[in-house]
Amino acid sequence: MHNMKPNTRKNEIIKTAATLFKDKGYSAVTMRDIAKAMGIKAASLYNHINSKQDILKAIIISLAEEFTLGMETIKASQVNSIEKLKQIISMHINITSRNKAGMATLNNDWMHLEDQLEYYLKLRVNYEDNLRDIIRQGILNNEILNDNLEVLLFSLLSTLRSLYIWIPLEDNLNEIELSQSLSNVLINGIKN
Repeated sequence: MHNMKPNTRKNEIIKTAATLFKDKGYSAVTMRDIAKAMGIKAASLYNHINSKQDILKAIIISLAEEFTLGMETIKASQVNSIEKLKQIISMHINITSRNKAGMATLNNDWMHLEDQLEYYLKLRVNYEDNLRDIIRQGILNNEILNDNLEVLLFSLLSTLRSLYIWIPLEDNLNEIELSQSLSNVLINGIKN
């Protein structure tokens, strides 16, 4: 049982760092900044974490893996393409509302990953390929009228990737409502 405490401390460090990365950018934040924000000495940070790079990896890779897992589940499900796209929008809202600072770090600082950069990029490309496949299937099944695949893909991805900028925090968020209205715009378009 004595293992529980360092782990929560580590999570606290990661959370604090994510907020600092979001506000100042990964490059500008030092381990001393993180320690100061937590009210502890920099030396005691190193009891829980080896480096700033380790924190960045923990934030980005765990999110990328969560998206990957969600995507694989949705893609394998037996519903039609439109339904899959709605579920993907919901997943983005759900993960983003729980990890606003982490999503900012993922979007703005992924290029600072070192030994995990290739792995991250592989996950990212797979994710895009899966989304492209779902849209393509929707076009083939005549569920989607606009057959400009890349425009649809870009429109979805750019919106979903920047959700962290304007999505409300989890407490005041009606996820279902937001999900429905975003699906309406992204999937049904804006004309009456």
